[in-house]
Amino acid sequence: MLNVVKRDGREVNFNAEKIAKAIRGSAREIRYNLKESQVLDIVQKVINYIEMSEKEKVTVEEIQNLVQKALRDMGFSEIAIAYSAYRTERTKVREIKSDLMKAISKIGVETDRDNANVGNNFSSKLLRIASESNKWHNLAIMPKHLAKAHENGDVYYHDLDSYNLTTNCLHIPTREMLENGFNTGYGTINKPRRIETAAELSCILLQSTQNDMFGGQSHPDFDNDMAIFVEPTRKEVREELVELGIEEEKLEELVEKKLRKRVAQAMQGVVYNLNTMHSRAGSQVPFSSINIGIPHSEDAALVCEVFLIEYEKGLGKGEQPIFPNIIFRVKEGVNREEGDPYFYLFKLACRVAAKRMNPTFMNIDADFNKEYYDKGYMPATMGCRTYIMKNVNGDHGCKGRGNIAPTTINLPRIGILAKGDEKVFFQLLKEKLDLAKESLMHRYSILKNLKVKDLPFVAGQGLMKGAEGLGSEDSIEPILKQGSWAIGFIGLAETLIALTGKHHGEDNKSKDLGIKIISFIRDYTDNLTEETKLNWSTYATPAEGLSGKFIKQDQKRFGKIEGVTDKDYYTNSYHIPVGYPISIRKKIDIEAPYHKLCNGGHISYIEVDGSPEDEDIMNIIHYAYKHTNISYVGINFHIRYCKNCGTYLNNGESKCTNCGSYDIQGISRVTGYLSLDERFGPGKFEERQDRVTHTENHVNTYN
Repeated sequence: MLNVVKRDGREVNFNAEKIAKAIRGSAREIRYNLKESQVLDIVQKVINYIEMSEKEKVTVEEIQNLVQKALRDMGFSEIAIAYSAYRTERTKVREIKSDLMKAISKIGVETDRDNANVGNNFSSKLLRIASESNKWHNLAIMPKHLAKAHENGDVYYHDLDSYNLTTNCLHIPTREMLENGFNTGYGTINKPRRIETAAELSCILLQSTQNDMFGGQSHPDFDNDMAIFVEPTRKEVREELVELGIEEEKLEELVEKKLRKRVAQAMQGVVYNLNTMHSRAGSQVPFSSINIGIPHSEDAALVCEVFLIEYEKGLGKGEQPIFPNIIFRVKEGVNREEGDPYFYLFKLACRVAAKRMNPTFMNIDADFNKEYYDKGYMPATMGCRTYIMKNVNGDHGCKGRGNIAPTTINLPRIGILAKGDEKVFFQLLKEKLDLAKESLMHRYSILKNLKVKDLPFVAGQGLMKGAEGLGSEDSIEPILKQGSWAIGFIGLAETLIALTGKHHGEDNKSKDLGIKIISFIRDYTDNLTEETKLNWSTYATPAEGLSGKFIKQDQKRFGKIEGVTDKDYYTNSYHIPVGYPISIRKKIDIEAPYHKLCNGGHISYIEVDGSPEDEDIMNIIHYAYKHTNISYVGINFHIRYCKNCGTYLNNGESKCTNCGSYDIQGISRVTGYLSLDERFGPGKFEERQDRVTHTENHVNTYN
């Protein structure tokens, strides 16, 4: 009788069926049609090796080594690689689970770069230590096949540390919260009476909301929501001037002049607060987005204009503000064309974007936006791309709603495994979509056990749609039915190269196949909505840290495949590879159809030289919004300035041209939000290095 020594020291009887099961599983993993007779032959080979050793006891590790040897000796090297890859992942998980102190020790030196806007201070490290602990707890409580899928890189459960604790992101009902008042836990905040107070409280709303959630937060209609506090401020200014005896003929002119100064002070406060006001136990500033650009009144237009001007000024020395991410909404008849009443706001937005990389731009005339706009619902989005409008469980629109949780599929791996067979690819994709669905339904089953008191601000104060009428001990399940459940994807470009040899920027066949693949995912999520009566969506995953994680796992498993796994990152969602030379127009044309398909969130980036002109920005937006159905667009370039005096520098200048300092700060856009260069994760750092400028000089022809 052979005894097997397990890792914890216990001894159990040898069981050949466990070896057979592991071999079958590894073969299924790579879709290798292994006959049962072959399985038995491999097992027998392992037994022969053990008998030759003449040992009475053998360890689990020794058996696993012999399984790999038997697979290779018998010509099943592909299965051996798959067996080894999963074995490696499980070993890594066991090591961290058995000795969490190793992870804590690593974090104690420096926090990771999964999130480019998390710092390296005490609070950040403490948060990451807690985060690591809860990740492994959540992997342990979920079904083993779901944990395995995450561990081996088939799919990715975003913010695993928050899996059992909270939801993702939220479009705050800003106006309603300010008008009705709210309580952050220490007393009631009443409706503000002046614009400065309203602006300050809008920042507190973002900060308090982020403390209850793991994703970003948005003011979905900031200029219109703030506008209602302009007139009370105007009246206050007028009363003060009347008391000072200002004559009637000068009164109104002075009122508007002083009012504008007060609005400017309020908007400057928003910019300053959102770059200094920390949340999440002091580990980061709020991941904030502000939607503006379609004012319903002249007061709203004033807020919009002044806010853009104050953002353009920057921080104390003129430094680049990292937050908020600004979304300027563009619409024909409102602000897009020179004869439109608010064209001057669009022109200003382009000027600010040419200097600050913000705002980004949203096309309200895209048919899927216009559909809701015409019904009275104002579309909005976030830097993290979250887009939500349709609702099968209530009123449409985004206020009080957000993405509950996303799961992302490793699309390139499916492309590699399909070995050029399109039919096999879609079979595998369907399997992974089913897995993503199961993971999110499991997450639903966990989250519905939370009570309103577990999300004391966003649920307890009624910011989230579905919280109406709920008490502190009630389940948050009604809220879960109002948000969206997103299935995301990464690396469409590498997937197409694996399947056809070319990505969608190089070849018409690949371009059509790319649309077919993402349409397949969208059809799947649409059907899930009908099936489950929950709001499911297709999400163009930003993949900040994930772009590097997935590819590292695939490099270990498949080696370096040209055009697929030979970089340090996978290309973001449906984007054209960042190092591929392509014209601005062609990039827009190719990526535009994906915006409608990705109803959970989307964006397209245009990379330009370091000093674009206002007209360059406007020309790009005009082409995109007049000739395609594209929605959300950001213009990227590299910002560099002197930290000592604030002087902006050209790329390549390592010394300040004003004060001579070598203390230079670089700013880039990661996956939606701006970030300091040094806070990029390894994958995104390499991606930024590979980015090339999109110009009209690049000629692209399809084969």
